[in-house]
Amino acid sequence: MIRFTKGPATAPRVEKPSHRFAVGQMVRIRSRVGIAVKDAETFHVKATLPAKDGSPQYRIRSDSESHERVTTEDNLEGVEAAAG
Repeated sequence: MIRFTKGPATAPRVEKPSHRFAVGQMVRIRSRVGIAVKDAETFHVKATLPAKDGSPQYRIRSDSESHERVTTEDNLEGVEAAAG
């Protein structure tokens, strides 16, 4: 006996974008006009979130603020830890 199924046996595979930054890592928001990168505020990644429009999202927080922010990866850049 032959059995027929509706549709493909398996769903098409959708590639999830991988997160470039890890929880706990230091990042800063990319430079905007008028803000020097060296003076930009740094943030710690608090959580990774699902992608929005193909760009992974992060929950970030600055030590100088009492709230967290959500932003996409394309708005962030890594901060090198100071050797010392």
